[in-house]
Amino acid sequence: MVTITEKAKTKVAELMTDGGLDESYFLRVSVQGGGCSGLSYNMDFDNELRKGDQEFEAQGVKIILDMKSFLYLAGTELDFSDGLNGKGFNFVNPNATRTCGCGESFSV
Repeated sequence: MVTITEKAKTKVAELMTDGGLDESYFLRVSVQGGGCSGLSYNMDFDNELRKGDQEFEAQGVKIILDMKSFLYLAGTELDFSDGLNGKGFNFVNPNATRTCGCGESFSV
């Protein structure tokens, strides 16, 4: 399961509204090879399910992961920070054994 904080939920809703997206869209979260630690996080809005997708709903936000990404992200919490120490989405991933300084890549 992947969860989302209240702050992240608010930001996702704001981005969907700004992008003119309706309720048929959901948040697709995935993992790709790359980044300074080996794997990097990716987020996008999508409205088409693919074979093998894993579906979750947290705080009213529909979150979709492909099976490969789910294996790396199970138990992850998506947060959003707008403070002075950095602005953006943060992944609190219990599976990550090492993360880079910017928090955008990890390894397991």
